[in-house]
Amino acid sequence: MAYAWRKSSYRGSDGGNCLEVAAHPSAVHVRDSRNPTGPALTVAPATWSAFAAHVGA
Repeated sequence: MAYAWRKSSYRGSDGGNCLEVAAHPSAVHVRDSRNPTGPALTVAPATWSAFAAHVGA
């Protein structure tokens, strides 16, 4: 399945490290933008929401 990956809005213009996220109703996938064919972390949407709320606080 092809995912619609989105890069972090906090990435710098210098091409540094960055995360990409692809979400759909049953899972959220996270990967390293510098290694798009490498492994991805997959979590439940509720887990991702809890993480995002914690780091955004």
